[in-house]
Amino acid sequence: MKPAVWLRLFLVSLCLTLMGAGAATAHVRSESHSVWEVAGGNIDLVITIPKIETARLTKNGEQPTDDAVKKYLSDRIYPLSEGKRCTLIPPVEALSSAADFRRYDFTFKCPSDKDLDIHSAAFFDVVPSHTNFAQIQNATSGEFVEQLITSDHQTIQVTGGEENKLQTANIFEFMHMGIMHIFTGVDHMSFLLGLVLISKRLRDLIFVVTGFTIGHSLTLALAVTGILRPHAEYIDALVALTIALIGAENLAVQTHKPVYFAAVLGGGMIIMALAKALGFPGMPALLLLGAGLFTANYLMISGKLQDAGRLRMVITLVFGLIHGFGFAAGLLELQIPPGRLAELLVGFNLGVEIGQLTLVVGTSLLVIWLARMKWTLPRPIVVDVCSAFLVGLGVYWFVSRAYL
Repeated sequence: MKPAVWLRLFLVSLCLTLMGAGAATAHVRSESHSVWEVAGGNIDLVITIPKIETARLTKNGEQPTDDAVKKYLSDRIYPLSEGKRCTLIPPVEALSSAADFRRYDFTFKCPSDKDLDIHSAAFFDVVPSHTNFAQIQNATSGEFVEQLITSDHQTIQVTGGEENKLQTANIFEFMHMGIMHIFTGVDHMSFLLGLVLISKRLRDLIFVVTGFTIGHSLTLALAVTGILRPHAEYIDALVALTIALIGAENLAVQTHKPVYFAAVLGGGMIIMALAKALGFPGMPALLLLGAGLFTANYLMISGKLQDAGRLRMVITLVFGLIHGFGFAAGLLELQIPPGRLAELLVGFNLGVEIGQLTLVVGTSLLVIWLARMKWTLPRPIVVDVCSAFLVGLGVYWFVSRAYL
């Protein structure tokens, strides 16, 4: 099979997969954090929830009242002693929290600390892929452990049973999270599609994969050593911007009009920066200005280069840093012991690579079958249509994540 045919079919299959997923299924990590303090039969729970999660509880996407959130959580989060639900001691308190988060404090009384479990079914009814990062502090034994609560693992053991302690989350669980990050969301694959669309040779694809891997490796090192601590507020918005950017680059190269796309996207970002400086809401003006200048310069440079493969490796590296730092920021908020942080981040990154490789291999098998059937489309049509789709999708996600 000729490389050109393989590449065209690869592009078509990826594009159809993403279009079938639709804009409404954009991947934004759905997560919450909980701290359980166990002192015999007395249990205190503090749960921290991003506002984007509590907004899912209303039909119109507005923030529910504290009473509504308390009622929702009280029905779904509680400890159990010997299989029986422990008593909730009112009142449930709404605590002060950082911007874009909501925190609540629950107090429970259990008959004893024998065969003690904690259970959480919150948000799985609205987002099945939701994950609760749980910390359990046992005042009696002095143990401090972390666990992942998922839709498939809603109840975890604190005391009793054969092991008499809560099992800590291991590297394989975080590898599973990394794999599911690929198969439950389309951010990463949308960006990858944009890179593959413009990669005419296998060497260009190798540059793409190398850049992404380097980005994740740097993220791991910087996060573990504490050299950089990312601000997570705008990570998802920046990811969306990179999707729009790579789609615009594809169109700029195809149409040979980099100046037009640089002016539209880069100029638009600079206008938003000026609006922010004048007092309008939005992302920080300096961040918008930097993003606008980067966008304009990147499109101008890539639109005039004959061989931009190495440049795209750098862009993929940047995407890997942004994407990886977003997840690292969530883990760092849990105050996980430094000795375990490296293991957890390595596991997630390995899972991402496994998921990506699995998807590429599966797509390759599909490509081989399609090639034998001689079902092909002209590459320019595929690039134009899919790139325009990526630009629209990226801009929509950017606006919705940064301003709505």
